[in-house]
Amino acid sequence: MYNKIRLNDKVRVPPNRLGENLEKVILDVLQEHLEGSIDKEIGIFICVTRVLEVGDGEIVPGDGGVYYDVKFEALVLRLALQEVIEGVVVETTSFGAFISLGPIDAMLHVSQISDEYINFDEKNSRLICQESKRFIGVGDTVRSRVVTLSLNEREPRDSKIGLTMRQAGLGTALWLEEDMNLEKEKALEKGQTVEKKERPARKARER
Repeated sequence: MYNKIRLNDKVRVPPNRLGENLEKVILDVLQEHLEGSIDKEIGIFICVTRVLEVGDGEIVPGDGGVYYDVKFEALVLRLALQEVIEGVVVETTSFGAFISLGPIDAMLHVSQISDEYINFDEKNSRLICQESKRFIGVGDTVRSRVVTLSLNEREPRDSKIGLTMRQAGLGTALWLEEDMNLEKEKALEKGQTVEKKERPARKARER
């Protein structure tokens, strides 16, 4: 889930930027150090949006920079096991698809796409279900559930996020639309069947 949060931190303004607009420099420093990083308690930093408050600066002997207590606002992604999320397919391979969640990619293994056997169409960068012919391709939006979550604060790229689509209500946007239309058709057919059964009974009562 995406969250907009407010945080407090101490930010070092380097000596070569002390003459510039203070809030802009602090925002630049925060964005450089935080965006794309991971804090297991806070989440994955997507972006630092603005500086809310800047306190008095402190000078540390032997350090040419100035340290400021800062309150700022940031957008973070907090993931949890079994959470349903949406992302975009950025790459397909013979063993699955990589799904972009914004600041980080997750893995959708072929075994977690469908109960059907999955074929890899390398030419068109698609993973195709053998029986239904449903497919997943680069650029598709998918809804999936988090089944594996291992975040690495030191090396965010080594984090492992595993997804599944093998449950009702999950799949690509096209799959979900097809399922919804199918449910509507079934409901309509069921309603017509009930209506046909009720009509003779009503006529019998009228007599």
